[in-house]
Amino acid sequence: MNNLLWVALPYVALLSLIAGLVWRHRYDRFGWTTRSSQLYEHRVLRWASPAFHYGILFVLAGHLVGLFIPASWTGKARISEHVYHLFSLFGGTAAGVLTVAGIGALIWRRRTKGAVFLATTRNDKLMYVFLLASICLGMWAKLAHSTISHGYDYRHTVALWARSIFSFNPQPHRMQGVPTAYQVHVVVGMLLIGLVPYTRLVHMFSAPVQYLVRPYILYRSREPQVLAERRPRRGWEGVGS
Repeated sequence: MNNLLWVALPYVALLSLIAGLVWRHRYDRFGWTTRSSQLYEHRVLRWASPAFHYGILFVLAGHLVGLFIPASWTGKARISEHVYHLFSLFGGTAAGVLTVAGIGALIWRRRTKGAVFLATTRNDKLMYVFLLASICLGMWAKLAHSTISHGYDYRHTVALWARSIFSFNPQPHRMQGVPTAYQVHVVVGMLLIGLVPYTRLVHMFSAPVQYLVRPYILYRSREPQVLAERRPRRGWEGVGS
């Protein structure tokens, strides 16, 4: 079971992520979108969407720092373990609450607004379940094993396991003794990673990089009066005009 959860599952999730992104880009490029429903309703969307997006960005940033920045690096930066714990506890909880509030408002909007509800697919519902479960389980794991003075130090267990996966030297024994809440959070998170390419969450891998190098767009009017000869203006005219 340890090898299944902490060796096979993470690689299956990563393979699903990479293969899904390649497949979507090759065969469903026009479906690579959030399928915006702003035309159907915008009052709730204009604050719920930023709440969700800003919240999830902070959540992702916190996970990247916690899992891939070794404790020795923060120590060299003169960040004590207690300061790091407080920042993780309060900052992570605030980001999680903001994200859940945004997701909750978006789900309420989809359920109560007829046009938006009709545009909601089964894929969307599955995405919301895994996304909401992952965020809530993460907050539960943190709050259930933390106090103001100290908390469970996942950087010496879960973080080492995560880095071993990406270095292709899996160490499943790192997850032994990890609290169940953290283990469940990790499993649901891996399932969410594998699901991302097949949902509207795929748009997180999109960036308008081509806008930096694309040529200028020239707009020309087809109106007759624009093409007609211009009447001379009073005052000086440019040479050759």
